[in-house]
Amino acid sequence: MTATVRIPTPLRGYAGGAAEFEVGGHTVGEALAQLTTRHPALRAHLYAEDGSLRNFVSAYLNDEDVRHLKGPATPVREGDTITIVPSIAGGARDGGTPAGTVEAPERAEPSLMPGRRLAEGIAERAGAIELARDEVYRYSRHLIMPEVGLDGQRKLKAARVLLVGAGGLGSPLGLYLAAAGVGTLGIVDFDVVDETNLQRQVLHGTKDVGRAKLESARDRIRDVNPHVEVIPYQVRLTSENALEILEPYDVIVDGTDNFPTRYLVNDACVLLGKPNVYGSIFRFEGQLSVFYAKEGPCYRCLFREPPPPGLVPSCAEGGVLGVLPGIVGSLQALETIKLIVGGASPLIGRLLLFDGLAMRWRELKIRKNPECLVCGENPTVRGLIDYEEFCGVAVGQEVAEDEIPAITASELKTRLDRGDRVTIIDVREPHEWQIANLAPYGARLIPLGRLAERMHELDSANEIVLHCRSGVRSARALEQLRAAGFRRLWNLKGGILAWQEEVDPSLPRY
Repeated sequence: MTATVRIPTPLRGYAGGAAEFEVGGHTVGEALAQLTTRHPALRAHLYAEDGSLRNFVSAYLNDEDVRHLKGPATPVREGDTITIVPSIAGGARDGGTPAGTVEAPERAEPSLMPGRRLAEGIAERAGAIELARDEVYRYSRHLIMPEVGLDGQRKLKAARVLLVGAGGLGSPLGLYLAAAGVGTLGIVDFDVVDETNLQRQVLHGTKDVGRAKLESARDRIRDVNPHVEVIPYQVRLTSENALEILEPYDVIVDGTDNFPTRYLVNDACVLLGKPNVYGSIFRFEGQLSVFYAKEGPCYRCLFREPPPPGLVPSCAEGGVLGVLPGIVGSLQALETIKLIVGGASPLIGRLLLFDGLAMRWRELKIRKNPECLVCGENPTVRGLIDYEEFCGVAVGQEVAEDEIPAITASELKTRLDRGDRVTIIDVREPHEWQIANLAPYGARLIPLGRLAERMHELDSANEIVLHCRSGVRSARALEQLRAAGFRRLWNLKGGILAWQEEVDPSLPRY
């Protein structure tokens, strides 16, 4: 049997850059085995040491998760499509530093119709709300739609929505929910506006560089719609404050860019019985769903555990097309409005995949996992835990500091100036090499995804310094070489960004 395996953007660097392959095999396991035989670097991303599929990667046969079929033994028919769906980090780490376990209130009983109880609850508050004359005119294009109408607009004004993040996804969310007339918008963010944000974070402008994102977002939203109340939370969202912050809101919208906060938001929403409108982005691909444990699956039902630290690149490492968060964030705003107004079909139990490069949409089913630790039949997670520890962030950082031999840019420059024989290997992608490189110092380019097949080009007797943009990918390359028997290895601390700061300010910074 011949099937098509679709490779997501984060993994294409380990598959020669291809988006899909035709493979043979009678089962999903045989097809994936053939794929990883062709591209061995993919194996570590798809399989655990015991040979099972990793829990942070889902394999779909057509639109069904194979874990709800027969797993790797699921039969494949001629022309079937196998889609690999990895968890996506989204951007630079902005997670909290939770400590201990925070207990949650009693879980709410499930409702009978998806989203209906939420809309009915908001409708009770909306009954006492009137629209001013200028609001009627402002929202007139909504009011003449029977799907919204006056009652729907009152629900929007009565609704309380919390945005977790005021960055790439939070920007279109804030603008469109405010424009739509959502009465109260809470925003959690503690970051400041950086010049690199402006390529996609349209809530902020050049004049806002250096300002707190919350200040910039508040001013822009008030300009869009002065009828909206903006409640800022300039704090890290942690297990100690999440339940208190999320509790007053009807809908939580996940605009996070890291795994600790994403699992924190998911668990808090499950414990509080609130819908979680999820979106994530990477390069030119996006994911979208509504996780509502009262009506269907939660995020942990799809990705039972996070990937190891550093395995999934962030937007800072991998990049993101500037318009992509606008597309995904706008769809999150749409799902939020549908939940508030009611009478529509939200993305509960469905995962929407968007490939902007191919301009292709794909919808996959997500089923509730009865063994889910937080929303399953016998949950063991009954309070908020330490999500940094759960995602291995703190542990991973300690290992990086204690076990990865590092050299600073200044130290490397000193050694090069005195004529030490050092091999410099750049593990970034070719397009990054074109932006800035250390070729004048003898650096060679071997992208991380091709390191396994080009390892023979390196002499283990030589002293090798590995570098990338900031030091994350090169640390993984060092571990890969060390496992292959190389010993004289160094990781350039801070990568080429540190070289630009400490040695050569004329290099472009990206």
